Amino acid sequence: MKKVLHIVGARPNFMKVAPIHRAISERGSLTQTLVHTGQHYDVKMSDVFFTDLGMPAPDIHLGIGSGSHAEQTAKVMIELEKVFAREKPDLVSVVGDVNSTLAAALVVSKMGIPISHVEAGLRSFDRTMPEEINRVLTDRISDLLLTPSADADANLIREGLEPARIRLVGNVMIDSLLAAREKALRLPTLSELGLEPRGYAVCTLHRASNVDDAKVFSGLLSALGHVASRLPVVFPVHPRTRKRISELGLAPTLERTPGLRLVDPMGYLEFLALTSQARLAFTDSGGLQEETTVLGIPCLTVRENTERPITVDIGTNVVVGTDPVRIQQTADRILDGHGKKGRIPDLWDGRSGERIAQVYEQFLGVGDTPRLAAV
Repeated sequence: MKKVLHIVGARPNFMKVAPIHRAISERGSLTQTLVHTGQHYDVKMSDVFFTDLGMPAPDIHLGIGSGSHAEQTAKVMIELEKVFAREKPDLVSVVGDVNSTLAAALVVSKMGIPISHVEAGLRSFDRTMPEEINRVLTDRISDLLLTPSADADANLIREGLEPARIRLVGNVMIDSLLAAREKALRLPTLSELGLEPRGYAVCTLHRASNVDDAKVFSGLLSALGHVASRLPVVFPVHPRTRKRISELGLAPTLERTPGLRLVDPMGYLEFLALTSQARLAFTDSGGLQEETTVLGIPCLTVRENTERPITVDIGTNVVVGTDPVRIQQTADRILDGHGKKGRIPDLWDGRSGERIAQVYEQFLGVGDTPRLAAV
């Protein structure tokens, strides 16, 4: 049987790979190997997600850990070259835009092994974001470009990539959300935190542009403090963000902010229970922009741009930048009942994993469908 090798490296990858892995297993036409690079190594940021998503333990765990972008990417490349040589996959599947994604793409493309990029075509058009570099380069060298929405197709075609390489499959991360939502809602997460449905806001912040600059970070905390004066704001703190809070001496500011509640990182189901019942979300994460659009939760993206414009064009997302006054004013409008009404984008229907499994069978010439033309 032909073999698909999946690469996961960081928390956002797991929600995307789980539905693909499950769909391929159910169809039974391909074998699979799951490789975890260990780019995220904290238990709350990694291991718990495999359990929450019903994924099998990784077949291979590289344990790369942290480091600069160059160090991390280089370590992953060195170790993956050995894995690919030993495993001899017929197709390597990468997802998202983390360093492990690009590292795998670079190695496998030079070894002459076909590669598929799930979540291809997303663009923020901001080259200061490391993720943007990872997206652009991975797309350029991938054989299959599996996109979540029509705007991603348009980006790839505008960049001169062949339409034959592009497949619109929908948003695979939403497969995980829809499959897990009922289970998440049965958890006692809200009662344990003393919260009521629609009676609180959720915040996630981790991007370097937001948390490494003391002035920017302080402004964001000020805006959150304003919102926290109206309703509780629950802030699961990313390990990197907690480190910056300490280094920048911002802990006293947080302690003096009633209503702003810092908690440890959560597993997937816990966090889904929290976000799906929130009244408002603040984030610099791409994934939460998509999830809140499907959940119908107003979302304020505290960045100057987004690689997921469909969540703004037809979803519940508003890009507000980092100006505290603008953030406060927009949040007040939402809390006063004037929030944005959105709808769910096409093909964000919980069946993207099935579509991807079928594309892989077609590409590899197995199953009941004819082989795709060479790309």
